[in-house]
Amino acid sequence: MPTSLHPILARIAEALERLAPPALARPDLGAADAFVWHPGPPARLDPVPKVSAVEITLLQGVERQKALILENTLRFARGLPANNAMLWGARGMGKSSLVKAAHAAANAEAPGALALIEIQREDIRTLPDLLNVLRASDRRCLVFCDDLSFEREDADYKALKSVLDGGIEGRPANVLFYATSNRRHLMPRDMIENERSTAINPSEAIEEKVSLSDRFGLWIGFHNCDQDTFFAMVEGYAASFGLPATTEELRRAAVEWSVTRGARSGRVAWQFVQDMAGRLGVRTPG
Repeated sequence: MPTSLHPILARIAEALERLAPPALARPDLGAADAFVWHPGPPARLDPVPKVSAVEITLLQGVERQKALILENTLRFARGLPANNAMLWGARGMGKSSLVKAAHAAANAEAPGALALIEIQREDIRTLPDLLNVLRASDRRCLVFCDDLSFEREDADYKALKSVLDGGIEGRPANVLFYATSNRRHLMPRDMIENERSTAINPSEAIEEKVSLSDRFGLWIGFHNCDQDTFFAMVEGYAASFGLPATTEELRRAAVEWSVTRGARSGRVAWQFVQDMAGRLGVRTPG
C-alpha cells in the first residue's frame, strides 16, 4: 500500500471513532436509591435524589394487590426468588404508587437493598441494553415502566418479550421488571382483531401479542372502587395529614368532588384531600 494512503486511513479511523457513541461507563448504583434510564446517546442512568412516593399504609382499597406486590418485592430485596409483575386495570387506583411504595418499604427494611430504575415507554426497545448495564452490578435493581402499552404496527413488544423470556443469556439475577398498564393484554383490541382477520393462522398470529402479558409471573388487576372504598381513601389521607374536619364534612365534600370529576379512585381521593388541605391551610407532602 502506498505510504501516502496511511494518513488518509488514519483520518477515516479517527472520524469513525468520533461518530461511534461512547460506551456507557459502569454506573455508580450506590449513588442513589432511584435512577432514570436515558438511552442517549450517550446512554446514562441519572440519579433521582428523592422519589415521589406515598406511604404504603395510605393506599386503601387495594389490600390484596398491596400484599402480593409487597411480598414479591421484599423477597427480591432479601435475595430470594421473585417474579416480574404486571399491574393492570382502572386508572388512578394506585398501580404506580404501589410500585414506588413497595420499593420504599423494601429499603426501609434494609437500607440500600434495592435500586428503582424507571424506563420510559418509548425507550422499551432499549431494555436489553439497560439490562446489560445492570448485569455487571451487585446491587438488586427493580426496573419499572409506567403506563406500558403497544399500538398498531409497534414491534417494541418483541424487545420486552425477549427480556421476559430470558433469551440465551437469561434475565440478570439482580434485576426484576415491573410494569403498569390500563390494558389487560397491553395491545388495543382492534390490533388483536386485525391480526385475527388477516392472518393465515389467526390463533397463532394473535398468540404472539396476547401472550405477552402471560409472561409476567405476577398479573395483578386493579378495579374501580365503590363509594365506601373511596371514603376510606379520603379519610386515610385526611387523618395522615391531620386535616381539621369531621368525617361528615369530609364525606360530603368528597362526594361533591367526585361528582364533578365523574370518577372515584385513589387519584381523585388524593386530589380532593390536596385541595381541601390547601383551603384549610394545612401543608402536605405533595
